[in-house]
Amino acid sequence: MELHIAKNTQELSENLAAWISNYIQEVLQDQDIFTFVLSGGSTPKSLYHLLAKEPYSKMIPWERIHFFWGDERAVPFEDDRNNARMAFETLLEVVNVPKENIHVMRTDIKPEESAAAYEEILLEYFKDSDTTFDLVLLGMGDDGHTLSLFPGLPIVQEKKAWVSAFWLQAQDMYRITLTAPVVNQAACVVFMATGSGKAITLKNVIEGTFDAEKFPSQLIRPQDGELHWFVDEAAASALEM
Repeated sequence: MELHIAKNTQELSENLAAWISNYIQEVLQDQDIFTFVLSGGSTPKSLYHLLAKEPYSKMIPWERIHFFWGDERAVPFEDDRNNARMAFETLLEVVNVPKENIHVMRTDIKPEESAAAYEEILLEYFKDSDTTFDLVLLGMGDDGHTLSLFPGLPIVQEKKAWVSAFWLQAQDMYRITLTAPVVNQAACVVFMATGSGKAITLKNVIEGTFDAEKFPSQLIRPQDGELHWFVDEAAASALEM
C-alpha cells in the first residue's frame, strides 16, 4: 500500500489527476484499451473536472478508455443521486468518450437483473485475463464503507459474485455494486479520502486490526495489484507517521 498525502482537497485532486494521466499513458503503451472504474459521491467531482480540462483532456487518449462504475443507486439517470449522471456531466460528455466505451449500471430494469447483466459484461471483458480492471477509483465513507459494501450487511461476506444488488433499508433504496472479489483482481486500486470526519476511520482501516464487518474498506486488498490511498492532511491527521 502506498500513501499519498496532500495539503487539501484541491491539491489532492491535482496530484491524483496527474498520477492517473501518467498511469493511463504508461499502461496503454502495452495494450489497446484501458478499463477504468469510476466512483460516485462528491469527493471525485473536482478530480473529474480537472481530467476534463487541458492538459489532461488532450493528453489522455479517451477513445481507448472503457468506463465502468463501482456502484449505483437504483434511481433514474435523471435523478441527481445517480452516480453515472454525475460522471457524464463532469467528465464523459466533456471529453466526448465514445458511447460504446461507457458501461453504466442500468437503473431502468430490476436491480437484480441489472447486477446480472453487468456481471455478464465484466465476464466477457476479462474472460481471457488474469486481472480485471486496470484502475478502480474508490471513496470511503465516514463509517468505513466503500462501493455499496456497508458495515454489518451480508454483501460484505460475498465471495463469488462480481456484482450484486440489494435493498438498503437505511436509504430506502436498492443499491447495485461491484464486490470485493472482482475489485481485488484489479491491476490497481486508488482510494480518495478527505476531511477530518474520516480521520479516525482511516486510521482504523489502514493501521487497525482487520475487522471488515465494521470497516468494509479493509476488504479491498488487491491480490497482485497496486493499492494507493490519496488523502488530504485532515483525513490523515490520526495516522501514525
